[in-house]
Order: sequence, then C-alpha cells, then structure tokens
Amino acid sequence: MENGRVHLIIKGYVQGVFFRASTRDTAFRLGLTGWVRNLHDGNVEAVFEGPVEKVMQAVQWCQRGPVGARVLKVEEEWQGPTGEYKSFDIRYGY
Repeated sequence: MENGRVHLIIKGYVQGVFFRASTRDTAFRLGLTGWVRNLHDGNVEAVFEGPVEKVMQAVQWCQRGPVGARVLKVEEEWQGPTGEYKSFDIRYGY
C-alpha cells in the first residue's frame, strides 16, 4: 500500500472541544504518524502520514471532528511522505 502525507488546517469551532485529543486517538486507531496543534487564530493544524487510504480516512474524520466541534472548512495540502515521525503527537504552543 502506497504511503502519503497531508498537511491540514481545520477551520471553525475546533478549539476547546477535545479536537486535538480526538485527532490523536483517530490517528492511533488508523496507525498513522504525525502531529496536531492549536493555532493562535482558533484553527487547528495537523499532519498525517501513512498508507494513503488511512490518511484519507483521517481527513474525512477531520471534516466532522469530535462531538461539539463545528468544522467549517478543511484546507488540504498533499505532500510526499518523509517517514520523519515515529508516532502521532499533540504539539503545544503556537
């Protein structure tokens, strides 16, 4: 299975609703690596890497988010995989 990588900016009401923790749980469930963090503008940024089919499932999940989130838009930038991550982490700070 081919690997891929996507960089996302998730816009809407996505902070204070356990978006980062739920994203990490989703990545773990799918076997993906990368990271997620809050941005100073109220959006969330994430990078997923792994099998393309699983990365696409993560993107679909981010379009809904956890209960309580209101996702308005997800900006996607697909990139070549780098293999630089060993796990999926929550990053803190802007």
